Amino acid sequence: MKKIGFLSFGHWDNHPAYATKTASDTLLQSIDLAVAAEEIGIDGAYFRVHHFAKQLASPFPLLAAIGAKTSRIEIGTGVIDMRYENPLYMAEDAGAADLIAGGRLQLGISRGSPEQVIEGWRHFGYEPAEGETDADMGRQKGVQFFEQLKGVGFAQPNPYPMFPNPPGLLRLEPFSAGLRDRIWWGSGSDATAEWAGKMGMNLQSSTLKFDESGKPFHVQQAEQIRLYRKAWKEAGHQREPRISVSRSIFALVSQQDRHYFGREADRTDKIGMLENNRRAIFGRSYAAEPDQLIKELAQDEAIQEADTLLLTIPNTLGVDYNVHVLSSILEHVAPGLGWR
Repeated sequence: MKKIGFLSFGHWDNHPAYATKTASDTLLQSIDLAVAAEEIGIDGAYFRVHHFAKQLASPFPLLAAIGAKTSRIEIGTGVIDMRYENPLYMAEDAGAADLIAGGRLQLGISRGSPEQVIEGWRHFGYEPAEGETDADMGRQKGVQFFEQLKGVGFAQPNPYPMFPNPPGLLRLEPFSAGLRDRIWWGSGSDATAEWAGKMGMNLQSSTLKFDESGKPFHVQQAEQIRLYRKAWKEAGHQREPRISVSRSIFALVSQQDRHYFGREADRTDKIGMLENNRRAIFGRSYAAEPDQLIKELAQDEAIQEADTLLLTIPNTLGVDYNVHVLSSILEHVAPGLGWR
Protein backbone atom coordinates (compact mmCIF):
# COMPACT_ATOMS: atom_id res chain seq x y z
CA MET A 1 0.00 0.00 0.00
CA LYS A 2 1.18 3.50 -0.84
CA LYS A 3 -0.18 6.95 -0.28
CA ILE A 4 -0.70 8.61 -3.65
CA GLY A 5 -0.84 12.38 -3.95
CA PHE A 6 -0.57 14.97 -6.68
CA LEU A 7 2.08 17.67 -6.96
CA SER A 8 1.17 20.89 -8.77
CA PHE A 9 3.61 23.52 -9.95
CA GLY A 10 0.72 25.96 -10.24
CA HIS A 11 1.59 27.44 -13.63
CA TRP A 12 -0.51 30.11 -15.30
CA ASP A 13 -0.16 32.25 -18.42
CA ASN A 14 -2.43 33.93 -20.94
CA HIS A 15 -1.98 31.10 -23.42
CA PRO A 16 -4.83 29.87 -25.66
CA ALA A 17 -4.35 26.25 -24.56
CA TYR A 18 -4.23 27.00 -20.83
CA ALA A 19 -7.19 26.66 -18.50
CA THR A 20 -5.17 28.68 -15.98
CA LYS A 21 -4.70 32.08 -17.59
CA THR A 22 -4.37 34.06 -14.34
CA ALA A 23 -3.16 33.64 -10.79
CA SER A 24 -6.80 33.61 -9.68
CA ASP A 25 -7.54 30.74 -12.07
CA THR A 26 -4.67 28.71 -10.66
CA LEU A 27 -5.52 29.31 -7.01
CA LEU A 28 -9.24 28.58 -7.37
CA GLN A 29 -8.67 25.54 -9.59
CA SER A 30 -6.11 24.22 -7.09
CA ILE A 31 -8.81 24.26 -4.42
CA ASP A 32 -11.32 22.59 -6.76
CA LEU A 33 -8.79 19.92 -7.75
CA ALA A 34 -7.98 19.09 -4.12
CA VAL A 35 -11.70 18.71 -3.36
CA ALA A 36 -12.21 16.47 -6.41
CA ALA A 37 -9.04 14.47 -5.67
CA GLU A 38 -10.30 13.73 -2.17
CA GLU A 39 -13.59 12.50 -3.63
CA ILE A 40 -11.90 9.96 -5.93
CA GLY A 41 -9.58 8.66 -3.19
CA ILE A 42 -6.30 10.53 -3.73
CA ASP A 43 -4.37 10.83 -0.46
CA GLY A 44 -2.55 14.14 -0.83
CA ALA A 45 -2.63 17.56 -2.50
CA TYR A 46 0.85 19.08 -2.69
CA PHE A 47 2.06 22.34 -4.24
CA ARG A 48 5.40 23.70 -5.38
CA VAL A 49 6.51 27.13 -4.15
CA HIS A 50 8.40 29.39 -6.59
CA HIS A 51 9.02 33.12 -6.25
CA PHE A 52 9.25 35.70 -9.06
CA ALA A 53 7.38 33.37 -11.43
CA LYS A 54 3.84 32.82 -12.69
CA GLN A 55 3.51 29.93 -10.28
CA LEU A 56 2.24 29.43 -6.75
CA ALA A 57 4.38 31.34 -4.24
CA SER A 58 2.64 31.95 -0.88
CA PRO A 59 1.30 28.55 0.18
CA PHE A 60 -0.50 29.14 3.46
CA PRO A 61 -3.63 30.94 2.21
CA LEU A 62 -4.09 28.15 -0.35
CA LEU A 63 -3.44 25.35 2.16
CA ALA A 64 -5.86 26.89 4.65
CA ALA A 65 -8.56 27.28 2.00
CA ILE A 66 -8.18 23.64 0.95
CA GLY A 67 -8.20 22.59 4.58
CA ALA A 68 -11.51 24.37 5.12
CA LYS A 69 -13.16 22.68 2.10
CA THR A 70 -11.89 19.11 2.60
CA SER A 71 -11.89 16.64 5.48
CA ARG A 72 -9.47 13.80 4.76
CA ILE A 73 -6.83 14.57 2.14
CA GLU A 74 -3.30 15.49 3.24
CA ILE A 75 -2.32 19.02 2.22
CA GLY A 76 1.30 19.90 1.67
CA THR A 77 4.16 21.61 -0.11
CA GLY A 78 7.06 20.34 -2.12
CA VAL A 79 8.96 22.51 -1.26
CA ILE A 80 9.06 25.85 0.55
CA ASP A 81 12.41 27.57 -0.06
CA MET A 82 13.55 28.49 3.46
CA ARG A 83 15.99 31.11 2.18
CA TYR A 84 12.96 33.37 1.63
CA GLU A 85 11.26 32.71 4.97
CA ASN A 86 11.00 34.26 8.40
CA PRO A 87 10.91 31.01 10.43
CA LEU A 88 8.91 32.46 13.33
CA TYR A 89 6.25 34.08 11.17
CA MET A 90 6.10 30.88 9.13
CA ALA A 91 5.54 28.86 12.31
CA GLU A 92 2.50 31.03 13.08
CA ASP A 93 1.13 30.66 9.55
CA ALA A 94 1.72 26.91 9.57
CA GLY A 95 0.09 26.49 12.97
CA ALA A 96 -3.01 28.39 11.86
CA ALA A 97 -3.34 26.51 8.55
CA ASP A 98 -2.88 23.15 10.29
CA LEU A 99 -5.57 23.91 12.84
CA ILE A 100 -7.98 24.94 10.07
CA ALA A 101 -7.21 21.66 8.30
CA GLY A 102 -7.61 19.56 11.44
CA GLY A 103 -3.98 18.44 11.54
CA ARG A 104 -3.53 17.44 7.89
CA LEU A 105 -0.61 19.64 6.81
CA GLN A 106 2.48 17.88 5.40
CA LEU A 107 5.01 20.65 4.84
CA GLY A 108 7.99 20.04 2.59
CA ILE A 109 10.77 22.55 3.19
CA SER A 110 14.29 22.86 1.84
CA ARG A 111 17.15 25.20 1.20
CA GLY A 112 15.62 25.82 -2.22
CA SER A 113 16.05 25.12 -5.92
CA PRO A 114 17.39 27.12 -8.89
CA GLU A 115 15.63 30.47 -9.01
CA GLN A 116 14.05 32.82 -11.52
CA VAL A 117 16.20 35.75 -10.36
CA ILE A 118 19.70 36.15 -9.00
CA GLU A 119 19.75 35.77 -5.21
CA GLY A 120 16.05 36.50 -4.93
CA TRP A 121 16.09 36.02 -1.18
CA ARG A 122 18.05 39.28 -0.85
CA HIS A 123 14.98 41.14 -2.16
CA PHE A 124 13.07 39.64 0.76
CA GLY A 125 15.58 41.15 3.18
CA TYR A 126 17.75 38.09 3.91
CA GLU A 127 21.42 37.38 3.37
CA PRO A 128 23.82 34.77 4.69
CA ALA A 129 26.06 35.58 7.62
CA GLU A 130 29.73 36.16 6.92
CA GLY A 131 31.42 32.92 5.90
CA GLU A 132 28.11 31.17 5.14
CA THR A 133 26.41 30.25 1.88
CA ASP A 134 22.78 30.72 0.99
CA ALA A 135 22.38 26.94 1.40
CA ASP A 136 23.70 27.25 4.96
CA MET A 137 21.20 30.03 5.60
CA GLY A 138 18.34 27.93 4.25
CA ARG A 139 19.20 24.94 6.41
CA GLN A 140 19.59 27.09 9.52
CA LYS A 141 16.21 28.67 8.94
CA GLY A 142 14.75 25.21 8.44
CA VAL A 143 16.14 24.13 11.80
CA GLN A 144 14.81 27.26 13.50
CA PHE A 145 11.34 26.67 12.07
CA PHE A 146 11.49 22.99 13.06
CA GLU A 147 12.46 23.89 16.63
CA GLN A 148 9.62 26.40 16.97
CA LEU A 149 7.14 23.61 16.28
CA LYS A 150 8.04 22.03 19.62
CA GLY A 151 5.86 24.72 21.19
CA VAL A 152 8.39 25.55 23.91
CA GLY A 153 8.30 29.03 25.42
CA PHE A 154 11.32 31.20 24.67
CA ALA A 155 10.23 34.88 24.79
CA GLN A 156 10.37 36.98 27.95
CA PRO A 157 6.87 38.30 28.72
CA ASN A 158 6.23 42.02 29.05
CA PRO A 159 5.54 42.94 32.72
CA TYR A 160 2.85 45.33 31.47
CA PRO A 161 1.10 43.39 28.68
CA MET A 162 -2.08 44.35 26.87
CA PHE A 163 -3.59 41.01 27.96
CA PRO A 164 -2.68 38.77 30.92
CA ASN A 165 0.12 36.30 30.18
CA PRO A 166 0.38 32.71 31.37
CA PRO A 167 3.32 32.03 33.68
CA GLY A 168 6.78 31.48 32.22
CA LEU A 169 8.30 32.20 28.84
CA LEU A 170 5.91 32.61 25.92
CA ARG A 171 5.74 30.50 22.75
CA LEU A 172 4.39 31.39 19.34
CA GLU A 173 0.65 31.02 18.84
CA PRO A 174 -1.38 29.40 17.49
CA PHE A 175 0.39 26.14 18.25
CA SER A 176 -0.68 22.94 16.48
CA ALA A 177 0.41 19.80 18.30
CA GLY A 178 1.75 17.10 16.01
CA LEU A 179 2.73 19.36 13.12
CA ARG A 180 6.42 18.86 13.88
CA ASP A 181 6.09 15.18 12.92
CA ARG A 182 4.72 16.28 9.54
CA ILE A 183 7.69 18.34 8.35
CA TRP A 184 9.61 16.98 5.35
CA TRP A 185 13.03 17.98 4.04
CA GLY A 186 13.41 18.15 0.27
CA SER A 187 16.77 16.60 -0.48
CA GLY A 188 18.78 16.68 -3.69
CA SER A 189 21.84 14.82 -2.43
CA ASP A 190 22.83 11.86 -0.30
CA ALA A 191 24.40 14.13 2.33
CA THR A 192 21.30 16.27 2.87
CA ALA A 193 19.13 13.15 3.05
CA GLU A 194 21.35 11.82 5.83
CA TRP A 195 21.17 15.22 7.54
CA ALA A 196 17.37 15.14 7.40
CA GLY A 197 17.38 11.66 8.91
CA LYS A 198 19.53 12.80 11.81
CA MET A 199 17.32 15.85 12.34
CA GLY A 200 14.13 13.79 12.48
CA MET A 201 12.38 15.24 9.44
CA ASN A 202 10.55 13.16 6.87
CA LEU A 203 12.16 12.93 3.42
CA GLN A 204 10.97 14.31 0.08
CA SER A 205 13.00 13.30 -2.96
CA SER A 206 11.96 14.88 -6.22
CA THR A 207 12.51 14.11 -9.89
CA LEU A 208 16.10 15.35 -9.80
CA LYS A 209 19.15 14.96 -7.62
CA PHE A 210 22.84 15.58 -7.90
CA ASP A 211 24.47 12.85 -9.97
CA GLU A 212 26.70 11.20 -7.37
CA SER A 213 27.41 7.81 -8.92
CA GLY A 214 26.50 7.77 -12.60
CA LYS A 215 23.84 5.11 -11.96
CA PRO A 216 20.26 5.42 -13.27
CA PHE A 217 18.19 8.03 -11.45
CA HIS A 218 15.85 5.60 -9.70
CA VAL A 219 18.80 3.57 -8.40
CA GLN A 220 20.57 6.65 -7.02
CA GLN A 221 17.34 7.80 -5.42
CA ALA A 222 16.76 4.39 -3.81
CA GLU A 223 20.30 4.47 -2.40
CA GLN A 224 19.63 7.97 -1.07
CA ILE A 225 16.51 6.69 0.71
CA ARG A 226 18.43 3.81 2.29
CA LEU A 227 21.10 6.23 3.58
CA TYR A 228 18.33 8.38 5.02
CA ARG A 229 16.75 5.43 6.80
CA LYS A 230 20.12 4.39 8.23
CA ALA A 231 20.74 7.90 9.58
CA TRP A 232 17.22 8.00 11.05
CA LYS A 233 17.73 4.71 12.84
CA GLU A 234 21.17 5.67 14.16
CA ALA A 235 19.74 8.93 15.52
CA GLY A 236 17.30 6.92 17.65
CA HIS A 237 14.06 8.60 16.60
CA GLN A 238 11.05 6.80 18.02
CA ARG A 239 8.52 7.08 15.21
CA GLU A 240 8.60 5.67 11.68
CA PRO A 241 9.67 8.24 9.05
CA ARG A 242 7.68 9.14 5.95
CA ILE A 243 9.38 9.14 2.54
CA SER A 244 7.99 10.49 -0.73
CA VAL A 245 9.23 10.46 -4.30
CA SER A 246 7.81 12.46 -7.20
CA ARG A 247 7.16 11.14 -10.69
CA SER A 248 5.51 12.22 -13.94
CA ILE A 249 3.29 9.21 -14.73
CA PHE A 250 0.54 9.11 -17.35
CA ALA A 251 -1.64 6.13 -18.19
CA LEU A 252 -2.55 6.36 -21.86
CA VAL A 253 -6.20 5.30 -21.82
CA SER A 254 -7.72 7.82 -24.24
CA GLN A 255 -6.86 9.55 -27.48
CA GLN A 256 -6.50 12.78 -25.53
CA ASP A 257 -3.88 11.14 -23.30
CA ARG A 258 -1.98 9.88 -26.34
CA HIS A 259 -2.12 13.33 -27.92
CA TYR A 260 -0.74 15.05 -24.85
CA PHE A 261 1.74 12.48 -23.57
CA GLY A 262 2.32 9.78 -26.17
CA ARG A 263 5.73 11.21 -27.02
CA GLU A 264 6.81 10.83 -23.37
CA ALA A 265 6.88 7.04 -23.76
CA ASP A 266 10.50 6.94 -24.94
CA ARG A 267 11.84 9.41 -22.41
CA THR A 268 14.98 8.50 -20.46
CA ASP A 269 16.91 10.07 -17.61
CA LYS A 270 18.56 13.38 -18.48
CA ILE A 271 21.85 14.87 -17.31
CA GLY A 272 22.22 18.60 -16.73
CA MET A 273 24.10 21.19 -14.71
CA LEU A 274 22.80 23.09 -11.71
CA GLU A 275 24.33 26.02 -9.83
CA ASN A 276 28.04 25.85 -9.06
CA ASN A 277 28.41 23.62 -12.12
CA ARG A 278 27.22 20.56 -10.24
CA ARG A 279 26.12 17.67 -12.40
CA ALA A 280 22.50 16.65 -11.85
CA ILE A 281 20.37 13.77 -13.06
CA PHE A 282 16.70 14.25 -13.93
CA GLY A 283 14.40 11.24 -13.70
CA ARG A 284 12.46 10.06 -16.71
CA SER A 285 8.74 10.49 -17.28
CA TYR A 286 6.47 7.45 -17.57
CA ALA A 287 3.73 7.35 -20.21
CA ALA A 288 2.31 4.10 -21.58
CA GLU A 289 -0.70 1.83 -21.80
CA PRO A 290 -1.59 0.62 -18.28
CA ASP A 291 -0.16 -2.90 -18.63
CA GLN A 292 3.18 -1.58 -19.88
CA LEU A 293 3.17 1.16 -17.26
CA ILE A 294 2.77 -1.41 -14.49
CA LYS A 295 5.79 -3.35 -15.80
CA GLU A 296 7.96 -0.23 -16.01
CA LEU A 297 7.00 1.14 -12.60
CA ALA A 298 7.63 -2.22 -10.96
CA GLN A 299 11.29 -1.77 -11.91
CA ASP A 300 11.60 1.66 -10.28
CA GLU A 301 13.59 0.96 -7.11
CA ALA A 302 12.93 4.33 -5.46
CA ILE A 303 9.16 4.05 -5.82
CA GLN A 304 9.38 0.67 -4.12
CA GLU A 305 11.37 2.19 -1.23
CA ALA A 306 8.98 5.11 -0.62
CA ASP A 307 5.67 5.06 1.24
CA THR A 308 4.28 8.06 -0.66
CA LEU A 309 4.19 8.76 -4.40
CA LEU A 310 3.51 12.30 -5.63
CA LEU A 311 2.24 12.48 -9.20
CA THR A 312 3.20 15.68 -10.99
CA ILE A 313 0.20 17.01 -12.87
CA PRO A 314 -0.32 19.33 -15.85
CA ASN A 315 -2.35 21.89 -13.90
CA THR A 316 -2.66 24.16 -16.96
CA LEU A 317 -4.96 21.60 -18.61
CA GLY A 318 -7.72 22.22 -16.07
CA VAL A 319 -9.42 20.43 -13.21
CA ASP A 320 -11.43 17.90 -15.21
CA TYR A 321 -8.47 16.58 -17.17
CA ASN A 322 -6.28 16.36 -14.09
CA VAL A 323 -8.98 14.40 -12.27
CA HIS A 324 -8.96 12.05 -15.27
CA VAL A 325 -5.15 11.69 -15.03
CA LEU A 326 -5.33 10.84 -11.33
CA SER A 327 -8.34 8.53 -11.72
CA SER A 328 -6.55 6.60 -14.46
CA ILE A 329 -3.64 5.85 -12.15
CA LEU A 330 -5.93 4.78 -9.30
CA GLU A 331 -8.12 2.60 -11.53
CA HIS A 332 -5.73 1.11 -14.08
CA VAL A 333 -2.26 1.14 -12.50
CA ALA A 334 -2.28 1.23 -8.69
CA PRO A 335 -4.06 -2.14 -8.21
CA GLY A 336 -1.62 -3.93 -10.50
CA LEU A 337 1.29 -2.72 -8.37
CA GLY A 338 -0.31 -3.48 -5.03
CA TRP A 339 -0.72 0.18 -4.13
CA ARG A 340 -4.48 -0.19 -3.73
